Amino acid sequence: MNNTSTPLSQADEASRVSTYPSVLVGLVGTGIQASRTPRLHEREGAEQGLRYIYKLIDLETLGLDADALPGILDAAQRFGFAGLNITHPCKQAVIPLLDELSPDAAALGAVNTVVLKDDRRVGHNTDWWGFAESFRRELSDVQIDRVVQFGAGGAGAAVAHALLTLGAGEVTIIDTDEARARNLASALCERFGKHRALGGSVLADAMAAADGIVNTTPLGMAKYPGMAVPANLLHPNLWVSDIVYFPLETELLRQARARGCRTMSGGGMAVFQAVGAFGLFTGLEPDAERMLRHFGEM
Repeated sequence: MNNTSTPLSQADEASRVSTYPSVLVGLVGTGIQASRTPRLHEREGAEQGLRYIYKLIDLETLGLDADALPGILDAAQRFGFAGLNITHPCKQAVIPLLDELSPDAAALGAVNTVVLKDDRRVGHNTDWWGFAESFRRELSDVQIDRVVQFGAGGAGAAVAHALLTLGAGEVTIIDTDEARARNLASALCERFGKHRALGGSVLADAMAAADGIVNTTPLGMAKYPGMAVPANLLHPNLWVSDIVYFPLETELLRQARARGCRTMSGGGMAVFQAVGAFGLFTGLEPDAERMLRHFGEM
C-alpha cells in the first residue's frame, strides 16, 4: 500500500486558499512606502488563516494631501475595506469624517485606526497603548519624573498620554507651533491633574532637568531627515526614545547612543499599535510575541 501523499495541484491549492476569510485594510499617510506595517499585518493574518490584504494609500505618491480623506474613506467603504490605519499627517484631520470615536481616541483627539463596519466609521487610538507597552518592556526601570517630548501632533498626544499613564511626574511638550503645545498640555492637565504637563519654550533648561526625552515628530524618517533635538543638549544621564521606526536607527538615536544615553527605538510601538489595530480589524486575538518576531525578521 502506498502511503505517499499526493501534492495539491495549483487549482486545488487556489481552491483551498479561497475558502479562507478575507480581510482588506489599508494605511493612509504621506511618505509611507518604507512602512513595515503591511507585511506585519499580512503575515499575522496568514498565521491566523486569513486572506489578509494590506494596501498602502500614500498621499505623496498619489499627489494628494489630507483634503483627499473624504474621498478615500468613501472609496474604502465602497470597496469593502474592514478598516484603515491613519498616520502623519491625517490623525487629527480624519476625526470630523467619522461617526464615532472610542473613549481613548476622543480623549486624545487623535485617531490611528478606523474600523469600517455596518456602514459606520469608528475611530480608535492604539498608538498610546503601543508606546506604553513598548516602554514597559524596554525602559521600565528608568526615572520618569521629568520628560521632555518633541511634537504635539496626533502621535504626540498619544505618547504624552502614555507617559502620564505610566506615571511620569511632568511632561514638557516642545513643538514648532507653541500654541499647539500649550493646548495639548492643557488637555493633559485636565485629565491627569494640574502641573503634569506644560508647553515649553526654554529648551536648554528643560533638557538639563529631564530624565528622558521622546521624539514624536516625523524628523528622523527617511523622508524627513534630521533631529528635533540639538545634539549638544544630549547628555549621558538621559534616556532617549524615538517613535520613528523607518529607519529603525534614527539620527537622534545614533547621536544619543554615541553620548552614552540609553535608547528605545520606535519598533516596539509600531508592533504593539499594529497588535491593537489587527484585533480591531479582524475581531481575532493577535499573537503579540509572534508579531514581534516577525518585525525583527524584517
